[in-house]
Parts: sequence; C-alpha cells; structure tokens
Amino acid sequence: MSKHGDRIREGILATLKQSDNPLTAYDVLEQMSPAYPRIAPTTIYRALAKLIERGCVHRIESLNAYIACNGDSHHADSVLAICSDCGSVDENVSPALLRELSSIIGQSGFAPTRHVIEVHGVCGSCSTEHVTR
Repeated sequence: MSKHGDRIREGILATLKQSDNPLTAYDVLEQMSPAYPRIAPTTIYRALAKLIERGCVHRIESLNAYIACNGDSHHADSVLAICSDCGSVDENVSPALLRELSSIIGQSGFAPTRHVIEVHGVCGSCSTEHVTR
C-alpha cells in the first residue's frame, strides 16, 4: 500500500489509542478530517479492516465501534468487558477459555473461525462509585 495509506492507518491507530472509549468509524473520520479534509468513510473502513487484520485494532461488534489493542499487536481473540456506565473497554486474552469454547462448540461438528466475546456490565471504578453514592 502507499505511504499515504500507511500514514492514514497510523493516524487512525493513534486516534484510537488516545481515546478513553471505543470510537465508531465516523468518530474516527471526524477526528481525522482536520489532517485529511477529503478523507472518505470508505478509506476509514478499509484502514480499520487492515488494522484489524494486523492485530492492532478490535471491532466491538455490539457497539459497531473500534478500540486499539492494549498491548503490541496480537492475533489472539480477546474477551472484551464493556462498562455500561462509563463506556470503558477492558481487553482480556484467555487462550484456555477460547480453546474450551471451541471444544464445546466443536462437539456438534461446528468449526469456529473466530471468537467474538463481549461482556457488558459495570467496571470496578463505576461499581465502587455506585456504592459510595
């Protein structure tokens, strides 16, 4: 891909890393538009897809939003804990859990190709805040 495409992907990744909460593709577009005034939504979606493929970004299916991986890029599926109050997302990697899930599902002959595990609830900070109110 072109150096321009690389710069756009780097900008998108930096935008996601700077955000405390997941961003939709249009949130990313809005934040990128000062640097790239003519950037199109399709460009954002293609760049996000490439970043997901490289293991740098996660798509949160239930929110139709994106977050940067917590650590270096990885290709393991994650378990995402999403706070309903503050919107924070905690990324957890549990290969043992995913192997067990694949094993259970595989008993019926189903062959999973990827896992999307999202758990909605209240994070530790927000639940402590509720108790002290």
